[in-house]
Amino acid sequence: MPALNHIIVPAKDKHASAQFLADILGVRPEPEWGHFVPVRTSNGVTLDFVDSKDVRTQHYAFLVDDAEFDAGFGKVKAQGIAYYARPDKSGPGEINHYWGGRGVYFEDPNGHLLELITKPYGDRAEVE
Repeated sequence: MPALNHIIVPAKDKHASAQFLADILGVRPEPEWGHFVPVRTSNGVTLDFVDSKDVRTQHYAFLVDDAEFDAGFGKVKAQGIAYYARPDKSGPGEINHYWGGRGVYFEDPNGHLLELITKPYGDRAEVE
């Protein structure tokens, strides 16, 4: 079965952007290679940050355990980063509890919409 290996993430400043994500996730950026600064997730996938003049924002969701959520969300709040319960930025200052877990949306310095969730997506009927 194929597995996702890496995603290239355009950034205004690849080092700062990789460090921002790594700090939220509680990991370290890996050494720069070529044009990229990778941040590795627990399943081995890397987000490879690259400097770009044209940053088209994307959405990146991270499945974390409860302790990782608490730590990452605590960093979001401590840094005064605006956060939302839903991807359309409704529910400002709130988190969601979809599928019995917790989730939160916030932007990185490039405007990419990041999401921390403690439960994988399930039956869409259970969202509301």
